[in-house]
Amino acid sequence: MIRAVMFDVGECLVDETREYGTWADWLQVPRHTFHAMFGAVIAQGRDYRETFQEFQPGFDLYTEREKRAAAGQPEHFGESDLYPDVRPALAQLRADGLWLGIAGNQTIRAGGILRQLFTDDVDLIGTSDDWGASKPDIAFFDRIAEVAPFDVEEILYVGDRVDNDLRPAVAVGMPTALVRRGPWATIQWASQEAKELPTFRVESLLELSGHIAQFNGTRR
Repeated sequence: MIRAVMFDVGECLVDETREYGTWADWLQVPRHTFHAMFGAVIAQGRDYRETFQEFQPGFDLYTEREKRAAAGQPEHFGESDLYPDVRPALAQLRADGLWLGIAGNQTIRAGGILRQLFTDDVDLIGTSDDWGASKPDIAFFDRIAEVAPFDVEEILYVGDRVDNDLRPAVAVGMPTALVRRGPWATIQWASQEAKELPTFRVESLLELSGHIAQFNGTRR
């Protein structure tokens, strides 16, 4: 049975459209041009960070984050950047008696923002910077299995990427859900792997409650 639900952050809970727009501004590239290149890089199966290299060879994301912060333009997201189904979905899953967590490739700063946004909504928040392991490294998902008080097969991982989220989660034995939004899921949705790998495929996080109830009902 599924007893816990762990959520990815970017393009699962947080709409990153505005944030990537601020990166385009930082690079002094038209936003539509940056987004077009971003989509092309993802469609080619490349690391999204190569998008920055296309406009500024030698670009180091960590260094530039520090420069932005020093210039008073730190990366930021807030309530207005959450997808509209996030709050009601978390409330419903909590009412269903499920243990909830958030775990994604995020900086320590982003982890602090997440803890302010979701103080009373989830049981645990972990980031790659906290844990010293990043997706798709199996060690990241092993860490989830360590901190969640359930067996690995009872922890549903919800994400928007086949490569970073589903493959490694399935590799450690977790059920998974692929949510269709953001650039990755939109591009990967029709692939064979995206059809076969996840336990659930959803258009909205609000669908999770029903899917989990049905899944658990068949296993009683």
